[in-house]
Formats: sequence, C-alpha cells, structure tokens
Amino acid sequence: MSSSKKTSILALIAAIALMFTGSAFAAGLDAHTTTKFSGSKANTGFVTHSSKDGNNVLTLSDDFVVPDTPDPHWQVVTSDGAVFLLDKIKIKSVMGDKIKKEITLPAYVKDVAKVQIYCAWAEVVLGEASFSSPVK
Repeated sequence: MSSSKKTSILALIAAIALMFTGSAFAAGLDAHTTTKFSGSKANTGFVTHSSKDGNNVLTLSDDFVVPDTPDPHWQVVTSDGAVFLLDKIKIKSVMGDKIKKEITLPAYVKDVAKVQIYCAWAEVVLGEASFSSPVK
C-alpha cells in the first residue's frame, strides 16, 4: 500500500472519530450538573439533569453516598421556592436494599433550582445541591 493511500485512510479514520466525538459532545450539552451536595448527612456527589424521551430526569452521581438515615427521599425546590417531596432513594426489598439513583420528574414540577436529600422520618434536609440556573 502506498504512503498516500495510508495517509488517506488515516485521515478518513480521524474524520470519523471526530464526527462521533462531536456527536457525543453535542449530546452532553443537553445535560446540566449541580454543585456538590452539602449538608449534615449528604455531602458527596452531585446530580445531573437530562432529557430522556421527552421527560426530565435527575440522576445521582456514582460517588453519591446514601445517608444512613431511616427514610431518605428525593426532594426538589423550584425557582419560585415551591418544594416537592418525591420518591424514596433507598427501597427496601427481600433481596436487599435498592438505591434509586435516577428519577423522572413529574409534569407538575415546572423547573428545578435545587435538589435536596430529605429524611421523611425526621423531617429534615440532609443535604442540598444547586443548579447554576434552574433547569426545565
């Protein structure tokens, strides 16, 4: 194979790789990330907001540690201060506890300024993470 053919093949491979990288970057523009959780019991990890199938989805980062409390829940605060208590984070089952690291926001939640980890048993916010601007 001649060197000009090798160069052409390498250029084609590089162009294809760049195309896929650009697509992945563009898809990532749709995601928004909060600050790190800060609070008495929830102080690791962050939340990512994304859109999936037309729904708003919040996802806890892999380094998030579920607080060792009786009843931790997802809770969101909107830009106008409305607070919505959502699903449990830790779901007990016969096979062991499951962690709900992802939640689809209900349609009545118009935007999200902050994500809180809330203990429904003690009725206290365990930690909070904020978006730089409300996500919709």
